[in-house]
Amino acid sequence: MSERKNSGTTSWDAAQVRRETSRKPEEKKVKPKKKRRGGWLLYLLGVLVSSALLAGIGWLMVNDVCALNKEPLTATVVVEKGDGVGVVTDKLKDAGLINSKLLFRIFGIVFDAGDTITPGTYELNTDMDFRCLIQSMQSSLSITPVGVVTVTIPEGYNAKQIFKLLEEKGVCSAADLEEAAKNYEFTEFDFVDNENLGDITRLEGYLAPDTYEFFEDEAPEKAISRLLRNFDFWMNDDMMAAVEKSGRSLQEIVTIASLIEKETDGTDREKIASVIYNRLNYAAETAYFLQIDAALVYAAGREITVDDYQTLDSPYNLYRHQGLPPTAIANPGLASLKAALNPASTNFYFYALGKDGLHIFSRTLAEHNRVLANN
Repeated sequence: MSERKNSGTTSWDAAQVRRETSRKPEEKKVKPKKKRRGGWLLYLLGVLVSSALLAGIGWLMVNDVCALNKEPLTATVVVEKGDGVGVVTDKLKDAGLINSKLLFRIFGIVFDAGDTITPGTYELNTDMDFRCLIQSMQSSLSITPVGVVTVTIPEGYNAKQIFKLLEEKGVCSAADLEEAAKNYEFTEFDFVDNENLGDITRLEGYLAPDTYEFFEDEAPEKAISRLLRNFDFWMNDDMMAAVEKSGRSLQEIVTIASLIEKETDGTDREKIASVIYNRLNYAAETAYFLQIDAALVYAAGREITVDDYQTLDSPYNLYRHQGLPPTAIANPGLASLKAALNPASTNFYFYALGKDGLHIFSRTLAEHNRVLANN
């Protein structure tokens, strides 16, 4: 190998090579982003808006929880057995006593409302905050004590209908009420027949229709006594004086009142009374037959048929038996009792229901038949 070649291939500067290989490749220069003008203003505005919204919501929540700035309102809320916090919350919202159901439920969970609220009827108002609402729904503060039911007995119900209604409301069983009506001696009331026991008709007419409060599972004789006591209250000195003046017994007046109650359209009690008295007092057109369908229905215990008028053998069939039935056929209201004592003075012996739902009164059978033909 020649000397020149040798020098040509090996002539290099090692130090320079090391410097060149150790040099890092040039990095690309990144231009800084330009800051948007006004960005900090938008951020600040967002913070302010969010804060205002949160503050507004918070204030509304405080108003609701603390009962601030609410319109004056008083409402009655009924809490029934089995009502949880959710159901009570719905009732409070429906009554307008709270605004946020979610907030009240949360509050109720935190403060154990489920263990505090008890069944009852409560009078609440918008001045009460959430804690006060919960504390006010305790049995000791109930308008109607726990275990008390309110029952409205309609005018014209007979004894069996009343007993069925009381059973439905949880007062006591209809069977127990019927047994008491038949055989219990209500010695407190001198108008009750306590000698001829065995039939509930002895109380018919004296079970005053009204609105009552009964205890749940009340003794049947006590429940019946409430109704009898109300009738006794109605028949004050003035009413009893009117009974004596009428020349008829209290039993007869009560029976007439029951017939009026079942026949009236609500506007004509005194006229219905006049028809009954005219038929009782004068043979005239009807030969003392009252011919009142309601009494026949009472006897049958069902809707009547055409055949019942002649074939149903009962003293309550006033198509076959003259005069009054043996007892009342329903329990009349005070208005019908007063009508029985103060009938209108008329010559009417008949009445029929007109197309408008009101009775048309007639003096003779011929007039009555014309009314029937036109209605």
